Amino acid sequence: MSRRPERLAEVIKEEVSAMLQGELKDPRIGFATITAVEVSSDLRHAKIYVSVYGSAEEQKATMEALQAARGYVKGELGRRLRLRYAPEVVFKLDPSIERGARIMELLQEVKERGASES
Repeated sequence: MSRRPERLAEVIKEEVSAMLQGELKDPRIGFATITAVEVSSDLRHAKIYVSVYGSAEEQKATMEALQAARGYVKGELGRRLRLRYAPEVVFKLDPSIERGARIMELLQEVKERGASES
């Protein structure tokens, strides 16, 4: 079993994160973080999981902007990584950070209730 897809996924994560911070200027892109990348064994497809902090409308707008930028991202990855074939990029919404924040809120509420009852 080759480790190349795992290594490539990590490099893609770093490169796309850099693109989000400095190169993708679409105003619809809000506070987005690349949480994970999965690369197929033939290195032709990459699923990029993105966590977007904000309302449902902001999340939808950010995902639409990222989908619109897929061609640019694919081209830049091909140029930067010097692969024979640049992987087809698909952005997927990852709600894990939002879910974690909600759990932290609930735990804080439980802690405050426990303190007020004592």
